[in-house]
Amino acid sequence: MLESRPHILFIVTDQMRGDCLSASGHPTVQTPNLDMLAQRGTLFSASYSTVPSCIAARATLFTGRTAAGHGRLGYQDQVPWHYDDMLPEVLGRAGYQTHCIGKTHFYPQRTHLGFQSLESYEGDQNFDGRYVNDYHEWLREQTNGRLAETGHGVDWNSWYARPSHLPEELHNNTWVVTRALEFLRRRDRTRPLFLNLSFHRPHPPIDPPPVFYDEYRDAAVPDVPVGDWAAAYDTPPADINAWHGRLAPARQAGTQRAYYAQIAHIDNQVGRLLMGLRKAGLGPTWIVFTADHGEMLGDHHLWRKTYAYEGSARTPLIVCPPTGAHRHTCAAPVAQEDLMPTFLEIAGVETPAAVTGHSLLPLLEHDQEAAGWRPFVHGEHSACYHPDHGMQYLTDGRTKFIWYTRSGREQLFDLEVDPQELRDLAPLPAQAERLALWRQRLIEILAARPEDGLSDGRRLFSGRTLPPVRPELLA
Repeated sequence: MLESRPHILFIVTDQMRGDCLSASGHPTVQTPNLDMLAQRGTLFSASYSTVPSCIAARATLFTGRTAAGHGRLGYQDQVPWHYDDMLPEVLGRAGYQTHCIGKTHFYPQRTHLGFQSLESYEGDQNFDGRYVNDYHEWLREQTNGRLAETGHGVDWNSWYARPSHLPEELHNNTWVVTRALEFLRRRDRTRPLFLNLSFHRPHPPIDPPPVFYDEYRDAAVPDVPVGDWAAAYDTPPADINAWHGRLAPARQAGTQRAYYAQIAHIDNQVGRLLMGLRKAGLGPTWIVFTADHGEMLGDHHLWRKTYAYEGSARTPLIVCPPTGAHRHTCAAPVAQEDLMPTFLEIAGVETPAAVTGHSLLPLLEHDQEAAGWRPFVHGEHSACYHPDHGMQYLTDGRTKFIWYTRSGREQLFDLEVDPQELRDLAPLPAQAERLALWRQRLIEILAARPEDGLSDGRRLFSGRTLPPVRPELLA
């Protein structure tokens, strides 16, 4: 029987900032193909990663649960994934053909976790020495072993950037779409399709193909914002992979340009994919584009992710139905746990009880109030680069409250008048009532997690350092 349910194309980038779409008004990066999807669908302007680093964010995406539900409160490698009812597994049981191309960050490596087939790329990670990286195998075959991805000498968590030494057709971004188009040609035409394209970039190495690097070589870039609270990070970077540090202006601008060029290349490959979809005659297809988390990119002299700040925690999110959406922008606060129930509603599949997110489909038709949507999102991340950085945060897209679990420090930002988080309002007496309101909201949320010892329902308890994963995941 030919498929009667819609296909789902789920595109995920790694470490892409929520503001880096021209549809969102970015002054430099141009993303015409993603803009087209946003014009046809709905662009969510207050989409957040509730645990903003690679592994935990993907656990949220594929379980539909918050950190409290899946147990990954921060970043830790080599912790096995043991979850019932993961997204591809549920869709597979419902008759979908499920396939993934690119990064998963599942462990053990190459674990499918419900994907019926997988073309795997995990950067340079090879924990047991036996992992086979499908992109590296393909690149070796294409070049007779002459070229390796790392031949440009750019590291995997570095702020340093340069053009790739590989021809564009051999770049990892291109490989993802090349393999997707080949898969579409050979797919099972009796079943609906759930296809996950998972780009590793613009996560470092920041290595766009030369044609895109050259396009942005002289582009004007916005000045990086530096908050009145960020003086501690205003030092030269300790090394080429440092998580904080002030770069020389020319180097800072060069890194920004290369990062934007990397995104432009991904956008170009999304356009190539859309052309292929039209030729394939796939039929009604939902397209969802997002990222696991953002990249600070020098904002406040910070790099990488794990922070509650907009560069790290805010993500791009576009939901494009086959026939278009009625509402093309949505400012409701949404989070990654909302995507699994969205996909399941699209597929007409019952959502498992453990899922804590909510389907986004009502927001494609109605505003936040009419849809009965949540008033704010809650996010967190355990300490990663510095022991004082473990944090909890709340935001409704207009205000953001951050609390650091070890030091007890609080930050409060008015995102409507200060979207770059330049001014911390928490110390101001005039903001005491507003601060107390958001603090009380966090107190109530954390009181439901007594095992963490962060709240008794009346106040917050600092001096606590949460583990990156709950102990039961290590058992």
